[in-house]
Amino acid sequence: METVNIKINGMPVKAPVGSTILEAAKLANIDIPTLCFLKDINEIGACRICVVEVKGARSLVAACVYPVSEGMEITTNSPKVIASRKNTLELILSDHDRKCLSCARSTNCELQKLCNDLKVDDENAYEGERNHYEIDDSAAHMIRDNNKCILCRRCVAVCDKVQGIGVIGANDRGFDTNISCAFDMGLADTSCVSCGQCIVVCPTGALQEKDYTDEVFKALNDPDKYVIVQTAPAVRAALGEEFGLPIGTNVEGKMVAALRRLGFKKVFDTDFAADLTIMEEATELLDRIKNGGTLPLITSCSPGWIKYCEHYYPDMLDHLSSCKSPQQMFGAIAKTYFAQKNNIDPEKIVMVSVMPCTAKKFEIGRDNQNAAGVPDVDISITTRELAKMINRVGINFLALPDESFDDPLGESTGAAVIFGATGGVMEAALRTAVEFLTGEELEKLDFVEVRGTKGIKEATYNVAGMDINVAVASGLSNARKLLDDVKAGKANYHFIEIMACPGGCVNGGGQPHQPASVRNFTDIRALRANALYQQDVEMKVRKSHKNPSIQKLYDEFLEKPGSHKAHHLLHTSYVKRTVNKH
Repeated sequence: METVNIKINGMPVKAPVGSTILEAAKLANIDIPTLCFLKDINEIGACRICVVEVKGARSLVAACVYPVSEGMEITTNSPKVIASRKNTLELILSDHDRKCLSCARSTNCELQKLCNDLKVDDENAYEGERNHYEIDDSAAHMIRDNNKCILCRRCVAVCDKVQGIGVIGANDRGFDTNISCAFDMGLADTSCVSCGQCIVVCPTGALQEKDYTDEVFKALNDPDKYVIVQTAPAVRAALGEEFGLPIGTNVEGKMVAALRRLGFKKVFDTDFAADLTIMEEATELLDRIKNGGTLPLITSCSPGWIKYCEHYYPDMLDHLSSCKSPQQMFGAIAKTYFAQKNNIDPEKIVMVSVMPCTAKKFEIGRDNQNAAGVPDVDISITTRELAKMINRVGINFLALPDESFDDPLGESTGAAVIFGATGGVMEAALRTAVEFLTGEELEKLDFVEVRGTKGIKEATYNVAGMDINVAVASGLSNARKLLDDVKAGKANYHFIEIMACPGGCVNGGGQPHQPASVRNFTDIRALRANALYQQDVEMKVRKSHKNPSIQKLYDEFLEKPGSHKAHHLLHTSYVKRTVNKH
């Protein structure tokens, strides 16, 4: 690798040719603060927090976009630099809602941290006229409060560049500039897909999920309610970050223990329903292959992807698997099979889901999600909301023992746990579909070709003398590329997995916030996914169709995969929607 010789704060540094000052400084263990910058997403050099001195330059330069060159001498901590950053923060605060104590991001706000680090002790330094915006709470999944917006444009970039949707952007000019939807529409009136990627990149409390923790506590304290909870696989790989553990720490056991201490009657694993999803989806795939059904079959586990398809590719809805998502399947089984076996009135059951995904909040309100005549799932909360609940009641999370999920809806396989990573649903489905097709035990269970955080992955597997072409996409801009190729006849697949969030559920819109200083230099997606793949390897059963509790469910209740009863409880339909862009 070709390098250049530079000096940072008087110390010699070798940096790769083409790197920025920000990247070079990181190599020298110097963190230059940023607000607007997100690597490969928002590289506009707009906020000016990252300014540094470069010898010979006429003015301070933005380290996030300024390339290094041979012999460059850089100062990151001069009085001039510090004063400029502090002044910029004071100007931002002059038009910012400074009610930090009541803000959802208090103590985890990038703006707040910078103000502390740079000793901004006069929040009224530029007191004067301020903008006032009405809060947009029209969407099912999130709240937009422009009074806390700092115009960094991270949300705009991720919505447009990463997800290819672009329902938000900068409106008006100068002091009146604001980030909003076209014609001041509420977010619910646009083709927003509820993915929440804008929330996870927001450095302040301008964007946050709708918090339903009060509703959960109310249900838990209602003696007439039987409150049960299910947790998605990606939650266990990220929840620990809220309590100071390294990224990618699997805290399944402590999570289960915490949920019991919160008061849930039963603590179940969404992974059970992931195995159930594979049984139904693999059966659907094989039926389409054998009987000339619509191909490619596309997975339906990601509600953000489903809504995207309804808005942007309504002509391809026939390609979607009719299977409900694991969240909804679980709720349907809990309020029918589980309720009947335990003689519980489904009306009294409150089904709470803990998800890495904000789109799940939208999904629970979709049509045809009430198999027992009541909603399959009543309340969906994010990983972040669960952490808030644990902290609110004073549970010492790190000191908890490791406990196990309740049976029978807590029994799952390695195939189910990898659902949380992009390619995981595909791999889980292949483990079952291949054995269904061949009638033989797989010698090798790892389909490594569909693993990893690459935006689009393709593979061909020869199964029973037939080539099965598969593809995996995560991030909706990648989904668009894949689907456009399918429509144009450039690609021929049998099965496609699509996840709305880049990297899959491990990087969902409801996962713990990580600041840009971490996101720019750490692949949090890979670290969280690795925790799931490691758990898969360690599990006794790694194929969905080998789950004893799933086998019992079909024997006692559902009859067989794809049965009439299974279709009634576990399958759904879709609607064609229109597109609204910024």
